[in-house]
Parts: sequence; C-alpha cells; structure tokens
Amino acid sequence: MPRLILFNKPHGVICQFTPEAGHRSLKDFISLPNFYPAGRLDTDSEGLVLLTDDGAFQNKISHPRFKLPKTYWAQVEGVPDSVALTKLRQGVKLKDFRTRPAQSRLIEEPANLWPRMPPIRYRKNVSTSWIELIITEGKNRQVRRMTAAVLFPTLRLIRCVVGAYSISGIEPGEWRMLDVSNELTRSTH
Repeated sequence: MPRLILFNKPHGVICQFTPEAGHRSLKDFISLPNFYPAGRLDTDSEGLVLLTDDGAFQNKISHPRFKLPKTYWAQVEGVPDSVALTKLRQGVKLKDFRTRPAQSRLIEEPANLWPRMPPIRYRKNVSTSWIELIITEGKNRQVRRMTAAVLFPTLRLIRCVVGAYSISGIEPGEWRMLDVSNELTRSTH
C-alpha cells in the first residue's frame, strides 16, 4: 500500500532532497528513505507538498492528464475586481501558453495563518487582499504569473489543498504520514 506524506513546506525551502547553497531542502525536514515529491512548489511559495514511496501513485498525483485540482491562497497587491476574477476564471493568456480556466474568488485572510519568515514587504500606501485560486494544472510559477497578468501581483502564495489532501492541522515544517489506497478520493480533512 502506498504511503503518502503531507508536508507543510515553509517559505525558502527547495522542493528536492539535494541541498543547494543558501536554501534548506526537504532533507532538513524528512529523513525517511525512498520518498519523492509528487510535483513541485516554488522555493518562495509555502504549503502542501505531497511525497510518496510509490512511483505509480506519484504519477497519479502529479501527471497533468489526471487534472488533480490544486487550491492556493494568494495574497496579492491591491484588491482584484470582478473583471480580474473573471479573467482568471476564463483562463489567462501568458507568454508561452493559455491557462485552463480557474476557480477564483476573494477571501478573507485564512484563519490560523502562520507568520511568514521572512515577512512580505509591506508598503504603507498599497493595500493587499487574498484570493483563492483552484487550478488543474501546475506549470512553472503559474499562479504568480496568472495574478500578475491580471495586474494583481502575488506577494505571498500558499498551496493548501491537492486533490483530497489538505495542510489543515499541519504546522509549517511539519508533516503527516498516511497509508492510502491507490485512490485519490480519500480525504484528510
């Protein structure tokens, strides 16, 4: 039976076990052998990273053909209006591709949100807000590129859910192990 680790990746941690100068890696948090990330999360993003010891299960989690939904909380510069949110919902034209339609909505700052280290840079004259985006693809820096394309740059990005798996109850730098069937419908909330 595949085992799955739900890891709440802190800001600044690279999503690999091999260390790189100036960055902590997964190895600094997870010392179990034969686990590999199912997908990536940028170094400057936070939140849910799934790791498994089963290659077929890893493929089911990360391969684009399975269109597993990924939910992000993005703190953006400014307050997106209905035009920007509609553009995100319809798919955004980026330099190298057009994104699939996303679910997008304004939200309050997520409850029980941990402080980011280092904190984002605050500017006295620029307001910020939070949006929730649900996408079914995961190209390089996609959410950041999407919010920038609709003129609301991302300041802080947290992936909170992948498929049925959530970071709920897992503090930054901590992880939880699950024994799972090969189904992605099992919920951990």
